[in-house]
Amino acid sequence: MEFADLIKTPKLDGVLLHDPSNAGATGATVGTLCITGHHLLLSARQENSQELWLLHKNIDCVEKKPSLSQNIVVGGLITLKCKDLRIISLEIKCGKEFYNVAASLEALSAIQNTELLYPFFYRPMYSILEDGYTMFRPELEFAKLISGVGMGGGSSPNVANITICMPSTSTSTLTVSAGIPHPLQNGFAIDALAGGGVGSGVGGGALQGPQTSCEWRITNVNRDFSVCATYGATLIVPKAITDEQIVLSAAFRDGGRFPVLSYRHENGATLMRSSQPQSIQGIKRCRADEAILNLVLGRSRKGFIVDTWGKGKSNTETDLHYSQWKKVNRSIGNVSSPASILDSFARLIEACNDLGCSTDKWLSRLESSGWLSLVLNSLNASCVVAQCLDQEGSPVLVHGAKGLDSTLIVTSLVQIILNPDCRTVRGLQALIEREWIQAGHPFASRHRFSCYTPNQTRNKTSGATFVLFLDCIYQLYMQFPCSFEFSTQLLILLFEHSHFSQYGTFLCDSERERYELNVHTRTTSLWSYLNRPDVLQTLLNPLYEPNANVIWPSVAPISLELWSDLYLRWVIDQRSSATVMSQIQELVTREKELRTQALKLRKQALELGQEVSTLMKSGKDT
Repeated sequence: MEFADLIKTPKLDGVLLHDPSNAGATGATVGTLCITGHHLLLSARQENSQELWLLHKNIDCVEKKPSLSQNIVVGGLITLKCKDLRIISLEIKCGKEFYNVAASLEALSAIQNTELLYPFFYRPMYSILEDGYTMFRPELEFAKLISGVGMGGGSSPNVANITICMPSTSTSTLTVSAGIPHPLQNGFAIDALAGGGVGSGVGGGALQGPQTSCEWRITNVNRDFSVCATYGATLIVPKAITDEQIVLSAAFRDGGRFPVLSYRHENGATLMRSSQPQSIQGIKRCRADEAILNLVLGRSRKGFIVDTWGKGKSNTETDLHYSQWKKVNRSIGNVSSPASILDSFARLIEACNDLGCSTDKWLSRLESSGWLSLVLNSLNASCVVAQCLDQEGSPVLVHGAKGLDSTLIVTSLVQIILNPDCRTVRGLQALIEREWIQAGHPFASRHRFSCYTPNQTRNKTSGATFVLFLDCIYQLYMQFPCSFEFSTQLLILLFEHSHFSQYGTFLCDSERERYELNVHTRTTSLWSYLNRPDVLQTLLNPLYEPNANVIWPSVAPISLELWSDLYLRWVIDQRSSATVMSQIQELVTREKELRTQALKLRKQALELGQEVSTLMKSGKDT
């Protein structure tokens, strides 16, 4: 298929653009419309005039309203409802061109062939300082994970050497700067080097805390993605568990998502995630699956299995065969599928875009959307899991249905609450890479349609799970504004790029699909762009003060805030917020300058005091 086959009118003059969010009260600009294979462009070709650059992938819904004169179509209004929540309209004066432009945009925005999307055509005009695709390699991230040191690519004196024990008798040593084996190569185990390497407390049964008897290894059992199509090729499992047992456990779990390590807390308590057990008549237990969880228990007397899908909606482990594991139900909401989360999000945005309703009605619509309840329940479930790990010191297994949505929200938020590294820019990137991208969250399916596509048109696989996760981070940020290195602008960028992007980071549904399409070599990583010094500077929080403590959020309903910077940014002028942030930045910069001056003055005063003391002493001697 050629793009030219889909573009019926590549260029059209005299198009009127209605975009109230950018063009003042009238919100109208007359210009030339151009349609390319990936973009919609409109320019008035005048200095200081508004221009529109819109990726077709950003278009969620195309609505047509023809204009009639004597029952003849003489043009019309094309309304584009976008995945970044914008609503813009194109007014066209010719009937034929009206239908041609609408048909072209409908076809181009609905392309499902991944290789025809913009990331495969985009070539950055800047030099790549860091390759985002190798920045958070599973091997190194897992090594940091089980050693308890900071993740996200930060340097640490403890991350000096990793002993990689291959399945054969050979052993090699990996340093931070050394070449790391490709995820599809042989599996290996990570052990501690004598003298405090990465695995201090990992090898030889030297783990601190309740996991003393449980060592870990990286397995390549899923190297061809045959055990679990949604997992990556590199996974971390208890060292004493064989690959044969993993295969059996995968057959017992929905979609093959057997229990894998997600996070290891500083006290040694481990967080694991999986899907729920399958509902197969006659099969009520799996000894291999039980063996995995029993090994994770170690010296702990009990563990917790937290179900995030809802009581009666999912299968869970039987008390008889998992007697040391307490079952806890923490549903994130009354949702029957990921599409239900998107339905709630759609009702929220519909309420936010209704500027004509009264305050009481608007508040009622906000409540009936159920969105803030989803946020509250997600935070509540995450706090419960975090308490089990931090205060009980017990291992936790989190699952819910297929383990692709609510499970990932909870395991990710737990790490942000407990691990200060996840509150940094690179730490958040590493977390998303580990817990969402490599963990198999189906971004392509979930984000194929967004909140503006009519409910009856959307696929059941569509969802807004990742948006819900970002909103939860926003709530944490608002309660602990000095504990996050990044500003909320980073969260908004992640929201946008997860739906439409020139970068390949969020492409496809799984690592398997990305591997088959060679995404890592044919596209550019979003992380490569965000970590450029000039870009990174715009994403930093001026109030940030490193906080090594656990942050326990309030989960009272009154503590929640509507994320107006995202949901209302095209409805309410956000320039005042930008002005406030600029003033805060200036104040922080000025405060640092004054601190520096104060230190210099103190040093000068100390030196003068010493001179005075010396002179007084000399006078007495005379």
